[in-house]
Amino acid sequence: MEGLFIFMSYSGIYKPLNPQKYRGNPTRIIYRSMWEKKFMIFCDNNKNILEWGSEEVIIPYLCPTDGRVHRYYPDFYIKVRDKSNNLKKYIIEVKPKKQVEGPDEKPKRKTAAWKREVLTYIKNRAKWEAAEDFCEDRQMKFLILTEDHLGIKTHGKYKKS
Repeated sequence: MEGLFIFMSYSGIYKPLNPQKYRGNPTRIIYRSMWEKKFMIFCDNNKNILEWGSEEVIIPYLCPTDGRVHRYYPDFYIKVRDKSNNLKKYIIEVKPKKQVEGPDEKPKRKTAAWKREVLTYIKNRAKWEAAEDFCEDRQMKFLILTEDHLGIKTHGKYKKS
């Protein structure tokens, strides 16, 4: 079995050390990747994050791939006290950089996997645009965090989270 790599999707239930900071039910916090879990630990332990939630905000969006309205549950909501003592609110999505940058526009071959990546990217862009509008209307900011922001090394290759 030497050289065999198995990519696993890590998920589980996160138990916060500071449940009073959690917006939502603190007994039902689900992470869908180790990257999300890492960000949950950061939110839970950071004294400047006054409030946080995971998939607690619902944003409607029009999906261009099917023309229908769907519901988008961004990964995180946080309320932060910044260095100037101001309160700021953010909606945050955690995604691999490869998914944020999008698929190759001119691939050598247009495989079924490439076509799925294109459709997923189009759908995600619609979600993110809806999130930006949602945040702008509420004096919030929308951020997409990648492995670069989370300090995760991928050893030069894309690793599914």
